[in-house]
Amino acid sequence: MSRSISRAHLLGLLGAIAALFTAAAFSQGIALAFDHPFIGQFSTVTKVASTVPSNGDVNPYGIVTVPNNVGSLVRGDELISNFNNEKNHQGTGTTIVQITPGGKQSLFAQINPGTLPGPCPGGVGLTTALSVLPNGYVVVGSLPTSNGMAETAQAGCLIVLDSSGKVVETISGPQINGPWDMTAVVYGDDATLFVTNVLNGTVESGETVTEKGTVVRIQVHTSQHHAPVFTDPDIIANGFPERTSGEALVVGPTGVGLDQGTLYVADTQGNRIAAVPDALFRRAPLGGGGITVAKAGFLNGPLGLTIAPNGDILTANAGDGNLVETTPFGAEFQPFDTGAGAGGLFGLTVSTGRPGVYFVNDLTNELDLLH
Repeated sequence: MSRSISRAHLLGLLGAIAALFTAAAFSQGIALAFDHPFIGQFSTVTKVASTVPSNGDVNPYGIVTVPNNVGSLVRGDELISNFNNEKNHQGTGTTIVQITPGGKQSLFAQINPGTLPGPCPGGVGLTTALSVLPNGYVVVGSLPTSNGMAETAQAGCLIVLDSSGKVVETISGPQINGPWDMTAVVYGDDATLFVTNVLNGTVESGETVTEKGTVVRIQVHTSQHHAPVFTDPDIIANGFPERTSGEALVVGPTGVGLDQGTLYVADTQGNRIAAVPDALFRRAPLGGGGITVAKAGFLNGPLGLTIAPNGDILTANAGDGNLVETTPFGAEFQPFDTGAGAGGLFGLTVSTGRPGVYFVNDLTNELDLLH
């Protein structure tokens, strides 16, 4: 018995075939003519503000844009976390600064390790893991050291602050072990966090690479009346290479960004971008450090990662100070040289005001804008 195919099914089939051809083209590094790089429209880097607060913290790492006006938070401002103290000891920074698009800097929070309301093994050393949750709560990762050396690094925690910068709780446990970077997906009063961890076996192994880096997914419910509730921590990907470093403290999976259900991870040690499909609903961890999207090429130690408005993946190179745009199918466009040089870049985010990309410069301790 023959069956007819509806017009809708036929169009769907043709669309799927076209998508396969498109994916095949990109997998060979071929950018289609109608696909233009997001950063290709920009040519100028402008200093926005210093990231150094009054206590002298340096080495800006994390950056996130404030989505709504709540408490001390102002929509469109940037929050930036500092990893080092005034002596430049890594893993000892305690401050988050807030910077307006016009360049005015203020202190959002200075976190006292001695007064935390819950456990945070090792204390406070604020990392690139920085997100804003519904109802104005802010989450920041801590990978602390006692003297700036990797040998003293401890598991740390996630620190939760309210919209005035007051710490309200900490999140710790066996699956939070050196939270290095983070992204949040928000829906109503709820959110899902994706956190990379870089201390699983690295302190014991020293500068010998160990493939134990993880990505953890955590569900969050927020309310105006009580602190957020964090549930269901699950490892959704593992096997990322990581090691300690005399210069960078730790090298491992860093920036993360979610698009169309796929989580993209900047694998710094592997010099590649990895993908974790079905990241929101995955039940079993994806091993082997995820699926390789792009490796080497223009990538040179990718650290920070964010998703551009066109769906491309933006990464910040540790090795040369370049911003690299990569399609989800692995095609790389000509990178932009920020002038920061090796060791200058870390976190980055797309501007929500004027078109551009905000990024932190660790060497000059400032927030810059590519526009």
